Amino acid sequence: MPPTTGRLLGSGRFADVYEIDEAWVLRRDREGRGDAVAEGAVMEFVRGHGYPVPRTRPADSTRTDLVMERLHGPTMLEAFGAGQIGASEAGHVLARLLRQLHTLPARHPPAARVLHLDLHPDNVVLTADGPRVIDWTDAEAGDPGLDWGVSAMILAQVAVAGEPLAAPARTMLTALLADPSGLTEEGLAQARRRRAANPTMSPREVELLGAAEDLIRSVVSDTPRACP
Repeated sequence: MPPTTGRLLGSGRFADVYEIDEAWVLRRDREGRGDAVAEGAVMEFVRGHGYPVPRTRPADSTRTDLVMERLHGPTMLEAFGAGQIGASEAGHVLARLLRQLHTLPARHPPAARVLHLDLHPDNVVLTADGPRVIDWTDAEAGDPGLDWGVSAMILAQVAVAGEPLAAPARTMLTALLADPSGLTEEGLAQARRRRAANPTMSPREVELLGAAEDLIRSVVSDTPRACP
């Protein structure tokens, strides 16, 4: 049985986070989309190699419930909104987190590297000990170029949407793709296909994919190093 939970701390598109105590929380998947035990195993693997993620308690987790360390601090998106971090710095932090992740060994050699595949400002919590990466639901093994492509497409879609966050999202994107970026042609193409097939995307978001890709190519062409 999962631990007894307390008050609701927050909700996302598919999950709710409940308080267990001051040290632990339970994230409950409302729709059973993923496998929390498998997700926790990935998190423990990368944490074991020094990557900044919350601790998990696999023995107390189930397919829908993930028990993990309670983090204290705003998400990067919240910190940006509060003026605690600039858009350029946020983009550079995302890039550093991607580069660090892709230096880790393969989880099941000789397979490819561990990919997060959803690294964006709302999935980074800024704690007193530094940034921690959350929400590993989409993680899998693959080529790092895809990870860079997904993060770039997420930011670029916001940047071309014409909403209040458009300008800072473009600044974050530019910082993300500054040399040395791991973006590749194949990674960008795969990222667009994945985003188009993502069931959480609205028709409007899908329509923006072409403009988002064009923006990414424009940003890359303005940097000293283009996509390999």
